[in-house]
Amino acid sequence: MRRRRTLAAGALALTALLTTSACANVGLEPAPEAPPGFIDELRMPSEAGGSVQGLLNYNWLSPNATVQTWLFEPLMIRDRFTCEAVPWLATDYEWERPDRLVLTLRENVQWSDGEPFTAADVVYTFMAGKEFPAADKSGLWGDFFGAPAERVTATDDHTVVFEFAGPAVPKTDAILQNTKILPQHIYAEHGDPTLFVDEQGVGTGPFTPESYNGRRLVLERNETYWNADQVRVQRLSLEGQYDANSGALKLRSGALDLYRGDIPNPNRSVVAPDPENAHFFYPPDAITALVLNNERPVLNDPSFREAFAYALDREALSQRASFGIMEPASQTMLLLPFQEQAVPEQWRGKEFIPYDPERANEMLDAAGYERGPDGRRVDQNGEPLSFVFSVQAGWMDVIAMADVVARNAAEVGVSVRMVTTDPNAIEGMQKAGDFDMTIDFISGGCQRARDLGAKLQASQISTEQELLLNRARYVNPEIDALIAEWTTTTDESRTAEIEGRIIDIFMTEFPYIALQYAPNRLIYRTNNAVGWPSDDNPYPVDQLIRVLPNLRPPGEADAGESDAGGEG
Repeated sequence: MRRRRTLAAGALALTALLTTSACANVGLEPAPEAPPGFIDELRMPSEAGGSVQGLLNYNWLSPNATVQTWLFEPLMIRDRFTCEAVPWLATDYEWERPDRLVLTLRENVQWSDGEPFTAADVVYTFMAGKEFPAADKSGLWGDFFGAPAERVTATDDHTVVFEFAGPAVPKTDAILQNTKILPQHIYAEHGDPTLFVDEQGVGTGPFTPESYNGRRLVLERNETYWNADQVRVQRLSLEGQYDANSGALKLRSGALDLYRGDIPNPNRSVVAPDPENAHFFYPPDAITALVLNNERPVLNDPSFREAFAYALDREALSQRASFGIMEPASQTMLLLPFQEQAVPEQWRGKEFIPYDPERANEMLDAAGYERGPDGRRVDQNGEPLSFVFSVQAGWMDVIAMADVVARNAAEVGVSVRMVTTDPNAIEGMQKAGDFDMTIDFISGGCQRARDLGAKLQASQISTEQELLLNRARYVNPEIDALIAEWTTTTDESRTAEIEGRIIDIFMTEFPYIALQYAPNRLIYRTNNAVGWPSDDNPYPVDQLIRVLPNLRPPGEADAGESDAGGEG
């Protein structure tokens, strides 16, 4: 079987979302001066919830963790742009069979207390999820997208074997990056790891705790970190929770170096007051898609859905929803241009559906949806085409999208009425299939049997009890069979064939209609650090752990993306 090799790339851990709720005063004190060539300090919001500040617990499994990032690390990180697996605590992986995964661990890694990092730590971390399901962050022991694990064992200090009850290839990314490895020598004696209050913070990561006063957490550079040569930041200071307005204010004042919350128009609120030092990078993270209920009359007609796709002005939608920052999304459901290598040959140059109301009208006419005397189109029974677009109350960008969709629909003789309601009620409607149109987000990840295939899989149609992934309630036995094969094969050429057929469905049957990309937000200042990702120097930011090795003090050339990973 062909061996999966991985690319070397940048290093460091930063996977948690930064909290953006109620404000708090920063009150930062000057950091000690760093050595030449180092950044003294970077400031960012706290990762601890406002309700739990003051409690000290470095356990990343805890919902009340003081910090989720910087101390504990994943095995590998999937580059969402190239879909290569970036070496981290593991340097390589191989599916020897669809039910047997072998990981090779990085050598010469140690915990911050000096103990060696070995395969025993990895085995402990995953086996704890079998005994204590709340610790199973990768879904290893469940049967969701891949068979459950049967055992995890170490064959030596640097090799871990995962064995499953059946094919489990779609679990790859969850295993590689959803679980951060814990130190067995500290956690194992405390039973359920999710309940352990960790006041030491011994990890393999790039920083270690320096001080915590109940509000402000200071982390200092881990001098023994396996990738320490690439870490040029001496300290991190985390304090405060900020909504969009307070976050923008702190960025403008220079009190924050980094913010990841939703500032709707960063060009105006952050960049314009200080264009030399304030910047943002919003690469696509997912596709915001219009979901049409394939179980409803007319909406179950691919000809209608295709015509409706051409009726939508995505440029206007982008301007209304994101001030033109986020581009219209590709109907292939891939993140373009970054994932353009995955576009099937037959769809190159056709990835985006243009706004063409004339074509939409012609297609609706050809499909038999004639206009009545009042200009409104009717179905085969003479009933006007009228649909409800159910929108989550408070989701202002989606409300803006829905308004554009309703206006565009009226222009081609179709009535779409936007109704806003509680997000929990929308979820209930999706479970029951009690809706015409709504919004969904299609992941731009690289485990596409799950990220794309599951969106079309009949077994993923939601039930009254469970919200699953096939929100469009699309059914196609041929596609079900292909997805079942997709989840069991490690043959890359066959995988590409199946992926191409799945993309064909999105491009020709339109069970979901791509609107615009959803962003992965990074807003930053360059007063204290350069090398951040940008349109001129793009690299993924979904795992900010990869950003840190690229940062250098102002005055040094931007580092570009670091080659800090590797084979150990």
